[in-house]
Amino acid sequence: MNIEIKKSIKPVNYFDAINILESRLKDLYENNEQELIWTLEHNEVFTGGTSYKENEIIDKSINILETNRGGKITYHGPGQLICYFVLDLRKKKDIRKFITIIEKTIIQTLKFYKIETFPDKDNIGIWHKSNNEVKKIAAIGIRVSKWIAYHGFAININNDLENYKKIIPCGISDKGVTNLKNILDQDYSNLNDILIKNFISNLKI
Repeated sequence: MNIEIKKSIKPVNYFDAINILESRLKDLYENNEQELIWTLEHNEVFTGGTSYKENEIIDKSINILETNRGGKITYHGPGQLICYFVLDLRKKKDIRKFITIIEKTIIQTLKFYKIETFPDKDNIGIWHKSNNEVKKIAAIGIRVSKWIAYHGFAININNDLENYKKIIPCGISDKGVTNLKNILDQDYSNLNDILIKNFISNLKI
């Protein structure tokens, strides 16, 4: 397993990030370039996946950047940890297993902080239940091209949740969105490192 690990400190422009992912995908497919796991933040941006609909935009004044990942509309911004990847599935060719690895990685990482979360077979993402309310804590959106998976997932740490009121996040109207600081106010400064360690470990299985 030959994976480059990148950790960006300053916010990265959304389209710059996608261009880097697509360039790496091409190089990986053609030239056996390294796979990639890349953690970063974006400045405030709303993105729409391949299946989003106009009626999922509540605040018509916002700008939706259309992207080729799967899924619907989501919000990215400061205080949200994004994990992008370009990973080769050509040997295993099992997308369901790969998504399960992502889910397991997020759940394991948050369990380190004593936060219990779970996947939902009907609504992709990772969820937390408190006071009989189920809210999304992490979003997953991937695309697979020639059995190479890219795009990624995002974990809400201390981002501005008000922005989710401008959209129907991921097309799900009957569940809310939360972040880690709302669930348990503690130090999450090493979450990035724990997440990457768990992700690499799970990919080896």
